Amino acid sequence: MAKIKAAVLFGGQSSEHEVSCVSAVNIIKSMDAAKYETVIVGITKDGRWLKTDSVEDIENGRWKESRTTVILSPDRSHGGLVEITDGSCKNIPVDVVFPVLHGLYGEDGTVQGILELAGIPYVGCGVVASAVSMDKLFTKIIVDSIGGIRQAKYISFRRYELKDMPGCVSKVESVHKYPVFIKPVNAGSSRGVSRADNRAELEEGLLLAASHDEKILVEETIIGREVECAVFGGMEPEASGVGEVLAAGEAAFYDYDAKYNNADSKTDVNPNLPDGCEEEIRRTAVEIFKAVDGFGLARVDFFIENGTNQVVFNELNTMPGFTSISMYPMLWEARGTDKGTLVDKLIQTAFDRHK
Repeated sequence: MAKIKAAVLFGGQSSEHEVSCVSAVNIIKSMDAAKYETVIVGITKDGRWLKTDSVEDIENGRWKESRTTVILSPDRSHGGLVEITDGSCKNIPVDVVFPVLHGLYGEDGTVQGILELAGIPYVGCGVVASAVSMDKLFTKIIVDSIGGIRQAKYISFRRYELKDMPGCVSKVESVHKYPVFIKPVNAGSSRGVSRADNRAELEEGLLLAASHDEKILVEETIIGREVECAVFGGMEPEASGVGEVLAAGEAAFYDYDAKYNNADSKTDVNPNLPDGCEEEIRRTAVEIFKAVDGFGLARVDFFIENGTNQVVFNELNTMPGFTSISMYPMLWEARGTDKGTLVDKLIQTAFDRHK
């Protein structure tokens, strides 16, 4: 049988560029070489699309020196990619695309829209689910509409409103008690997220979040355990078990540095949870996944509040990380699905949806 030609997109213009590179390496290494022929395309931080030949080039950063530019063509007659080298062009038809892109301009429906125009099967959520899940504010609005699911109380701002910083601070203080969490609405891997214990830290946090996105969320602090659940599938999605995040370092929460730069951070894929919490989390994860029109995969994050043991929804990620410490593949591995099988099943969902 002919090999499946799979294009893997990685990198991107978001603040999660480096995480995407690591995720792509792990996914490509998990793809059966006897079954797949990979076309590897990296997107630089300044938006150049470059073809590279190996995961080694990703690992050492040499892919950014490539002389071959690639265009993802929306023209269906091209069948996927157009390669440009020294002024000459050729089509590279592909069977499927795995957009291993985290954050803006990749996980937010933009690339998914081009793939829809091109008529190419692709792994992961579609345009709508990607867009509303990347936007934490819209995700919260959708979850509010479901009813019966608790989430942190929140208010939102747009960047221009920070010109009246005293007014923004007063609005926060009229709704929330300190500490509060400040988040860019469209960002992941905890980029631009901070905790404020007083007015000065709130102002600093609002400015930090505004440097990452035009929209900002300020949420009440939920004191509790951070847990995550992986969802997989199409019309009848299923949930994995529940994993717990055990952050390390001096950070007040599981920030970017604790996630990726501190070896003491741990994840437990079989934590001892209060009675009923695991099934509630698994059920709620699937319910939210369906509500945002999810397809293929997502990781849904929750808190278990100290004192009450209430499950509190945090956020949903439609292209979760595939690094060595990423919860999504670890949770499925704990249920007997290794990374190679998981990647193969994810690619199959792309073909299933396309049909």
